[in-house]
Amino acid sequence: MQFGIFTVGDVTTDPTTGRTPTEHERIKATVAIAKKAEEVGLDVFATGEHHNPPFIASAPTTTLAYIGAQTERIILSTATTLITTTDPVLIAENYAKLQHLTDGRVDLVMGRGNTGPVYPWFGKDIRQGIPLAIENYALLRRLWREDVVNWEGKFRTPLQGFTSTPRPLDGVPPFVWHGSIRSPEIAEQAAYYGDGFFANHIFWPASHTQRMVNLYRRRFEHYGHGAADQAIVGLGGQAFMRKNSQDAVREFRPYFDNAPVYGHGPSLEDFAEMTPLTVGSPQQVIERTLGFREYVGDYQRQLFLMDHAGLPLKTVLEQLDILGEEVVPVLRKEFAALKPAHVPDAPTHASLVAAAAGGKDSTVYAEADSATGSRAEDAGAVR
Repeated sequence: MQFGIFTVGDVTTDPTTGRTPTEHERIKATVAIAKKAEEVGLDVFATGEHHNPPFIASAPTTTLAYIGAQTERIILSTATTLITTTDPVLIAENYAKLQHLTDGRVDLVMGRGNTGPVYPWFGKDIRQGIPLAIENYALLRRLWREDVVNWEGKFRTPLQGFTSTPRPLDGVPPFVWHGSIRSPEIAEQAAYYGDGFFANHIFWPASHTQRMVNLYRRRFEHYGHGAADQAIVGLGGQAFMRKNSQDAVREFRPYFDNAPVYGHGPSLEDFAEMTPLTVGSPQQVIERTLGFREYVGDYQRQLFLMDHAGLPLKTVLEQLDILGEEVVPVLRKEFAALKPAHVPDAPTHASLVAAAAGGKDSTVYAEADSATGSRAEDAGAVR
């Protein structure tokens, strides 16, 4: 089980002080948070990708490369990489380069996390969001798996005798998760290829996450990648802690009752009741997080969002200390004791290289057809 944090890179006014950090401060804070995550023993740091205010999360490979140069162990990921508006050739080159620079400490969460106005900024149409995700990802897979690619599709110019450089480290592409808040088509795409599925698990009730994960598991088994409970699942979440729940609720209430990122509401209590948000003691966070397994089954990655809604950097770093020292060690032990032997661990570069050396597909599971024609279109059809 991997534990970590992710950030969406919002620049939000602190509702308790009225102060808004500068873009420079927020960018530097992102680096400090990632380094702290490694320091306290977390496994993963992930950054989102946004190209509009009030976010500083553009150019994720620049951010991750800078962090990678200052860390040694933590896996660097995304939340998400915009497969719809980012050219697959650029993704292939940038993340393969990042793989080399970090000695394989890279994976990606693919998704469609754009707002409507962003699409035309990159020459795209939001009404084509699903077809873009399907075609672009099918091409990306080929670019990482074939030394020479001849390709023609609907949304970009054809490729003739094209080789993406550098080639993936050790001949093994980064592991791909497909992330979604509410899109069953993305869950279907993940299942079709035998990739991982990352459920946002923040803004929606647990029942919605359960339906999305169950769909992915059923379709994963349908496509012949293994039993449903062997599918690779990751979850988001939110947790804010102090030694006792009263202090936590008192301190963090303004960041939910008033935060513009949530439309200045709902109340902290309503938010905690309707979503997986936990505000309380470390023990309450442990119990709530262990409960996720009851509705999604055994899963491989748990990431927490801890730096948004205007929280000052000092508070975020304090939360990471608590998470790393008091919460994650217990969760590791408890989840490991519950996991059946046949359920796989989260893929890493080392495990993917070992699988490839053993004659297995480098994504652990059976290779899906790389064609961009009718079978690839099936990935967008929810059954």
